[in-house]
Amino acid sequence: MEKKGIDRRRFLKFLAAAGLLVGAHSEARAFSSNAKGKIVIIGGGAAGISMAARLKRWLNEPNITLIDPSDRQFYQPGFTLIASGVYQPDDVWRKQEDCIPNGIKWIKDSVVAVDPVWNQVSTRENGKIPYDFLVLTPGLQCNWEKVEGITYQTLGEGNANCIYDFEGAQKTWKAMSEFAIKGGKGVYTDTYTKHKCGGAPKKICLLTEHYARKHGTRDKLQLDYFTAERQLYDVPYFTPRLEEIYKERNVPIHLNVRLKGVDTSAKKVYFERIETKGEEKIVTPFTEDYDFLHFTPPMSAPDFVKEAGLSWTEGKLAADGWVMVDKETLVHKKYQNIVSLGDVAGIPTSKTSAAIRKQVPIAAKNLIALMEGKEPTEKYDGYAACPIVTDYGHVLLCEFDYNKEPEISFPFTLIDTSKEQWLAWLLKVYILKPLYFYGMLKGYA
Repeated sequence: MEKKGIDRRRFLKFLAAAGLLVGAHSEARAFSSNAKGKIVIIGGGAAGISMAARLKRWLNEPNITLIDPSDRQFYQPGFTLIASGVYQPDDVWRKQEDCIPNGIKWIKDSVVAVDPVWNQVSTRENGKIPYDFLVLTPGLQCNWEKVEGITYQTLGEGNANCIYDFEGAQKTWKAMSEFAIKGGKGVYTDTYTKHKCGGAPKKICLLTEHYARKHGTRDKLQLDYFTAERQLYDVPYFTPRLEEIYKERNVPIHLNVRLKGVDTSAKKVYFERIETKGEEKIVTPFTEDYDFLHFTPPMSAPDFVKEAGLSWTEGKLAADGWVMVDKETLVHKKYQNIVSLGDVAGIPTSKTSAAIRKQVPIAAKNLIALMEGKEPTEKYDGYAACPIVTDYGHVLLCEFDYNKEPEISFPFTLIDTSKEQWLAWLLKVYILKPLYFYGMLKGYA
């Protein structure tokens, strides 16, 4: 299903038949509210536009302003498929103006500050914008400069690549495909902060390995995966098979390792191994040479979120500025006229578009409850999904909740989802992208 030629109505009917529409037309008509108030949405990504679509349909007299500077809407889960040659770059984006619902006021600008006391947002070009209710969905920021020797402008130099960026994904595909044929040492890293799509570094590592096997050059490659975590994956139902795959593919896993810097001219990676003995923290620096590097930068909430005092002030979610919201209602813990969801939300689950898909109807109904002067009662259970692509043709579809228990929502109940599946590959490659553009962003999925 490509950019052109999709019959939207037929596709929505297919999604409904498959059980992939969670906000079907009948539900939308049944739920409505006369609540009034000026709603400002910061951020026009998956969470912001999906919220705008829901609120527009559920409020009888919506007054919604969306602030976002982007010209294009990217289906970011597709970046991995660009980096592995499955998608072309033009497959993953649409014009932003075509994605924003009709009737929503779009201010094409960047937010520089939020004043939650005086209920106003400051923008770079359009001054201050007041609100009655705020939807905080600006996404997150990649802090490239926190990897010494790396800036956004140097992505791809010295074969140091990253797929958490549209241009970076394209550079990764060129570098990865050449490396897999030529051979050498490949180094893959995640990062020590919470980050969007935690499976992405694992995916590109496994896809490189399979690409080399497909071309008969696997024996030319040495691949190593370095993670800042204490284990490869933290969802017990799926972890054993993922570890088996790495072992079967002869890809060593190095735990408790943080990326510190990259010398792109010398092709060296600088790491720190962090271990704890009793109460003593032992940090051991070491260096690895590489021919191909895929790294993950540290990530955080945007600076204006932290500066506005909207972030957690203690606990694991405090260091990187994630928004202080109730993990069930998605309502801010201090300012009751603010809801936050998506990547910026300080909740203990993975930052994925699948998580956003489940958060949106809950956040929208709770916001409407607040507008009506009621208590928010809808609860989010932490559902997230991470389709880990294990090779060209199979995906380990990891779905789970706050308790790291499996929560299988897609129609795969008759197969063993603790193992990689061909059907999950079809879902990943052919279904989820149109579901995003034609279902989720329209408020139907």
